[in-house]
Amino acid sequence: MPNIASVLKEEVVRLARKELRTATEGLKKAAAAHRTEIAALKRRILVLEKGLARGEKKRAAAPVETPEDATRIRFSAKRLARQREKLGLSAADMGLLLGVSAQTVYNWEAEKSRPRRSQLAAIAALRGIGKRQVKVRLEALATPQ
Repeated sequence: MPNIASVLKEEVVRLARKELRTATEGLKKAAAAHRTEIAALKRRILVLEKGLARGEKKRAAAPVETPEDATRIRFSAKRLARQREKLGLSAADMGLLLGVSAQTVYNWEAEKSRPRRSQLAAIAALRGIGKRQVKVRLEALATPQ
């Protein structure tokens, strides 16, 4: 014949397990819902990042708009390279005229980066000058004052 204490203990354990099961059931459902929601959010982030990357590529090719100026200065890497070749300048000389490094000029021409607004104004100013004027400006920049 079983001991009353052991029967009572088994019944308490059984009831405790039953209560725990009912208490944790809601938590398990909530955790599963959260995991599903997190997975959906991760998929949405991927889609948005892809769209953003595509949008940045399109935006990089678009002309630069300056609200201060009524005129827009457009930048083209190919046009910059042609202008540099037309003037017979190295990237270092072109950088000296524009106030940037030769590597920056190479990066602009390779479309790895874009010039800032202030640099766009300097590039636009170079469009209207010839080889002689460029030579004079380079000599003025090269001589220490």
